[in-house]
Amino acid sequence: MSDQAKRPTLSLGKKKTEARSVAPSERVRSGPRAARRAAQIARQHTDTPPVERPSSDTQATRSASSPSKARKNPYPPAERPDARAPRAERPVSSRFNHSPDASAQRPGAPRQTRNLFRVFAPCPQGLEDVLYNELEALGFTHVKLGRAGCHFGADWAGVLKANLYSRIATRILVQVAYAKVHHEDDIYELALNTRWEDWFGPDDTLRVDTSAVRSPMQSLQFCNLRAKDGVCDRLRRVAGARPDIDTVRPDAKVHVFLDQDSATLYLDTSGESLFKRGWRHHKGEAPLRENLAAGVLALAGWDPNAPLMDSFCGSGTILIEAAWIALGAPPGIWRPFHFERLRNHNPRLWQDLKAEAREHIAPRLEAPLVGYDLNPNVIEAAKLNLERAHLTSDTIRFEVGDALQVKPIAEQGYLVSNPPYGERLDAANIEFWRDWSANLKANFSDWQISLISSDLELPKHLRLKPKQRIPLYNGALECRLFNFEMVADSYRER
Repeated sequence: MSDQAKRPTLSLGKKKTEARSVAPSERVRSGPRAARRAAQIARQHTDTPPVERPSSDTQATRSASSPSKARKNPYPPAERPDARAPRAERPVSSRFNHSPDASAQRPGAPRQTRNLFRVFAPCPQGLEDVLYNELEALGFTHVKLGRAGCHFGADWAGVLKANLYSRIATRILVQVAYAKVHHEDDIYELALNTRWEDWFGPDDTLRVDTSAVRSPMQSLQFCNLRAKDGVCDRLRRVAGARPDIDTVRPDAKVHVFLDQDSATLYLDTSGESLFKRGWRHHKGEAPLRENLAAGVLALAGWDPNAPLMDSFCGSGTILIEAAWIALGAPPGIWRPFHFERLRNHNPRLWQDLKAEAREHIAPRLEAPLVGYDLNPNVIEAAKLNLERAHLTSDTIRFEVGDALQVKPIAEQGYLVSNPPYGERLDAANIEFWRDWSANLKANFSDWQISLISSDLELPKHLRLKPKQRIPLYNGALECRLFNFEMVADSYRER
């Protein structure tokens, strides 16, 4: 195919990023006096002890992996079934990078604090191991698996990098306070005694969210109210006014997490969920969130240098995510973040991080990415999403095609897809699955097939035996990722 041999190009032009202006007193300055003040503020930002640092004889620097290596898959899937081994068996890194970023050491550049924050990155349930590997590949320290996410340590520049580079996380939360609580008033006192004024003020709008796991508190709504009152009363005490509440587009977002006997207060540095890359307007009938699509590609073992097909491409989410991975384009390169509204925001540091990221974006792909769908309107919508993702029509080919008839685009490759299920296709229509399976068996030998579906009987319908069944959740919908290896007369149900 002559058009498959083309080298697609990426069009990533400069794009202005609006930065909220800050008063001179709020800006980060350089010099010994400012350095002492920055260190003081950094200590005040966390009411809990910072992440323990190793002694000097065990200390080792660990730089973030180069974005130019993104085409080699920055988050390879963990070995299974060992990936689901007890958490205590997983190694926890204790290395810390105490060197400030080069951008902060240049003459005239604002000095950044070296304080390490406790950070939590939630993710879709089932992708914890993939997120763990991604964070380690990005060079973060003390990465530890948690419930529907990962904990890790990072300085403030690292918090910005996590927002910019993470394809799997839903948001990046910085821990600002922690305490044992036994009553709703304890939550109020914890919020009241936290230095919110270091992050935002009464002129900023506020939103507070509360979640819990096995908490004995009777009403989460009342807990959320007490936390909000504590934040507002703190700012009224130190600044003379309370912030307004805005639940839609707040300037600052606080998350409260409750467990059996404690409360943790987090500052949301992301704003809108990280899976909102800013390019998808047409979602299709049964869309995958972007971070779930990235996780599916990782769990499928896709090599970014290998051909990739999607026989049910819909709005194109899987293939657009794949293109950004193969090109090394950070998922947060175009979108705004809440940390840009905080008092300690350093626009120069943020612009330098994005400029460095753009320098490592590859100019073209090494292998074809092709998507098919039977509906011409869906294909047009996918092409519009492609344009908003700053990709050209040569980067990914979206074509009208019947999954029962399309042929492979290469001798070997990967087919990763979110096939129709539920209301999109009558579950009783077994003939469709049998016909598609016949096409796969006849034409896709030596291909790796990965399908995410809420139909747990899909392998039975296809008369194929998967080598892996990985539990995942598409929102609240329980799914499985079925990985098949198409080898003649293998993995066939008897």
